[in-house]
Amino acid sequence: MPASSGALRLSLLYAVVFTEIGIAMPFLPVWLATLDLDAGVIGLLLALPIATRIVATAPLMGLIDRGLGARRLIVAGSFGVAVTYGIMAPASSLGWPALAVLTVLNAVAAAPLVPSIDYLTLSAARRDARLTYSRIRMAGSIAFLAANLAGGALLAALGGKLAVPILLTGLALIACLTASLDRTPAEAPRRAAGGPSPRLPRRLWLCILAAASIQAGHAAVYGFGSIYWTAHGLSATEVGALWAIGVLAEIVLFALAPRLPASWRGPVPLLALGGAAGILRAAGLFLVGDRIETLVPLQMLHGLTFGATQLGAMEAVSSLAPEGARGRAQGTLSAVNAGIAVSATLISGLVYREAGPLAFLAMAPLSGLGVALAMAAARARIPARNGQP
Repeated sequence: MPASSGALRLSLLYAVVFTEIGIAMPFLPVWLATLDLDAGVIGLLLALPIATRIVATAPLMGLIDRGLGARRLIVAGSFGVAVTYGIMAPASSLGWPALAVLTVLNAVAAAPLVPSIDYLTLSAARRDARLTYSRIRMAGSIAFLAANLAGGALLAALGGKLAVPILLTGLALIACLTASLDRTPAEAPRRAAGGPSPRLPRRLWLCILAAASIQAGHAAVYGFGSIYWTAHGLSATEVGALWAIGVLAEIVLFALAPRLPASWRGPVPLLALGGAAGILRAAGLFLVGDRIETLVPLQMLHGLTFGATQLGAMEAVSSLAPEGARGRAQGTLSAVNAGIAVSATLISGLVYREAGPLAFLAMAPLSGLGVALAMAAARARIPARNGQP
């Protein structure tokens, strides 16, 4: 199969799944609010998927190492997401406990989707040097941005309380169909039947923890950036443009990454770059994060704080995960990301309540920790070819 065909199919998978995410993240809370639920209940329903992802992602991704194809996991997960979204609207009449159960089931089904596509993309890139993870993954970022920008208008055109769950159900079914029709070959996990699961090497663990720490440093701006900016006089249009600038910077990095010198594309340089940008961005948001002219360059740093960190994490998983544990490594990265992000979000909420913009600066130590862990990974012994540390 031509490289362009494989890249197109993987890009399409990213695009469909990230369109769904781009609708769900901003508009599912709005839909929950239309049900006249208490704010505390809405907070619980929004926190449940994160907690579920911490527990469910690594075991589900480990199924790939035991012979379950990544595409089958995407098909089954997308179908589960579609069913649970489809049931949510009628189940809402039964009260919030029914929604809570469906939310958990939805999160279990969704947990392996993005890690499984990452798994397939990294597998394809290892087989064919003409393919690059960053340019294929870029389709997801573009789709996410488009969903953010067009989602409001689309939902307004559909109208009614059913618009959000119906649209999400349809997108999940499209993802299910896209994955089921894709026939791009994938690596078969090479693990001896009945043999012990290979350990993840220390260097990979350090890279995973570094990436998760740096990504968790986004917690304050994700949770309270818009609130803080609007409180200082920025319009909704300006706030939306700031978020768009961040995603556009991420897209530009993904597009240009293959042109970087090879020495810059390793996990340690990328993670260190993402962490350093995270420190600068946290300090900038604290000091001058209330003016549009300074917020524009600070949001452009998102291309490094998220984009470089993501590329570094994927490079670490691809190059350091042992055969027979690549699925588990991918799932472990997602689970650790979610776990540290939950803690960082709770901390940023407490700090923002008491000290406002100090919450942004409070994220700098997480980015600093990420840099330190990346440097420790650089000094760690490279695992042998059999995958042992």
